[in-house]
Amino acid sequence: MTVVDQIPSEPADARGRVAELHVLREQALRGPSERATEAQHAKGKLTARERIELLLDPGSFSEVEQLRRHRAQGFGLEAKKPYTDGVVTGWGTVEGRTVFVYAHDFRIFGGALGEAHATKIHKIMDMAIAAGAPLVSLNDGAGARIQEGVSALAGYGGIFQRNTKASGVIPQISVMLGPCAGGAAYSPALTDFVFMVRETSQMFITGPDVVKAVTGEEITQNGLGGADVHAETSGVAHFAYDDEETCIAEVRYLLSMLPQNNRENPPTVASEDPADRRSDVLLDLVPADGNRPYDMHKVIEELVDDGDYLEVHERWARNIICALARLDGQVVGIVANQPQSLAGVLDIEASEKAARFVQMCDAFNIPIITLLDVPGFLPGVDQEHGGIIRHGAKLLYAYCNATVPRISLILRKAYGGAYIVMDSQSIGADLTYAWPTNEIAVMGAEGAANVIFRKQIAEAEDPEAMRARMVKEYKAELMHPYYAAERGLVDDVIDPADTRQVLIRSLAMLRTKHADLPSRKHGNPPQ
Repeated sequence: MTVVDQIPSEPADARGRVAELHVLREQALRGPSERATEAQHAKGKLTARERIELLLDPGSFSEVEQLRRHRAQGFGLEAKKPYTDGVVTGWGTVEGRTVFVYAHDFRIFGGALGEAHATKIHKIMDMAIAAGAPLVSLNDGAGARIQEGVSALAGYGGIFQRNTKASGVIPQISVMLGPCAGGAAYSPALTDFVFMVRETSQMFITGPDVVKAVTGEEITQNGLGGADVHAETSGVAHFAYDDEETCIAEVRYLLSMLPQNNRENPPTVASEDPADRRSDVLLDLVPADGNRPYDMHKVIEELVDDGDYLEVHERWARNIICALARLDGQVVGIVANQPQSLAGVLDIEASEKAARFVQMCDAFNIPIITLLDVPGFLPGVDQEHGGIIRHGAKLLYAYCNATVPRISLILRKAYGGAYIVMDSQSIGADLTYAWPTNEIAVMGAEGAANVIFRKQIAEAEDPEAMRARMVKEYKAELMHPYYAAERGLVDDVIDPADTRQVLIRSLAMLRTKHADLPSRKHGNPPQ
């Protein structure tokens, strides 16, 4: 469509002007052509406006700068000036609460970012920050608009600067619905949550062709930066789904669990799940034998309202679970070791995953419940050389820095430094509970006995019998279920069946908690 095609004949009066406006709006809403729309649908992708309709409450969208066009010259751009310039921006509501949104329109310049395109995004980001409301980006773009040169690159800089300014102030959600390559990928990485759709969305800094040219490795776009890669291997994506409709529905669900900004609490809903509901099944779910695995997901389902929760990074670092749920209608963040994966140990990836989640919860006033069953940090040369000390310190720093209500519950094992790092009372947990099956110690009884009683075991006529006796003695002296409670390191040892009621009562008490951090520009967390 040329510029001439877009301009109607000169109107004679106000009614004519209004008619002209409707023609222009219709052009903007329709997009470049039916052929372009069909091509988008043929790839299994929705258009920008169709995506916005799925995200926002019906009829709630108010568009900003719908008639914006670029002013670039050269390379044929002066003859192609479509309205919106390839990005739809505005605000609407999700379950009645304001949400700002921008959506790349791949039908226009492949969704590539030019100067006008970037300016629209900058404006809507500034509006979201000023209004104190979440920002959702629906990404489907081919990167910087090459014809506009460095002006396009500068546009990305403005987006990154605003992502950083908004961090911890308003929730930022990136929904990847198409390609996102090069520097453009850094904006989603700066946001709180990243959603991806299998087969249709990819993220990478350098594409398959560049990788092959530089390293000789051959790989597909999905193999390099598809949804499954980022959800399972890199940890870049928090959520991955099979289709756009499901993905966007889950974005709406996530928004229902988050506050509008860092000055508000998450929305509370009425719950029909009784606050005093006993969960006798927990007595059988968790084996008393610390060497037997079980699924921590089932424990979480028993504790939270209606067994419903949203797991973050479900397929990455599976030895730890991070989830948003509700207890008596109040949103909580849950961090839990998963004995079914690597026995629930902490390693580099688990530490990073949990640290980021704790920081997010603290930024947005979401109380944190930590469920411990951790045998320690994962030993190994790869872990040590990979910086487990540095990465483990990230989780420690995140907990120590958090001022939201924090409750920890020790289900079974809690050994060594991992016990301290997983929000122990000594690093500031407001309340610490334990089940009668708890074992809190520097290390497991077998390992401790081998160290403490090495000489006695070596000199014994029957070393194995002596080892067994020393293990039993160590357990009786230092690892019985009430050892930590006797020393004030656990506030109470509770009946597992009463856990839900205890947690809800504790959260109610902590709801008015206020804690100040020392005056400083910002901390210097381990990297």
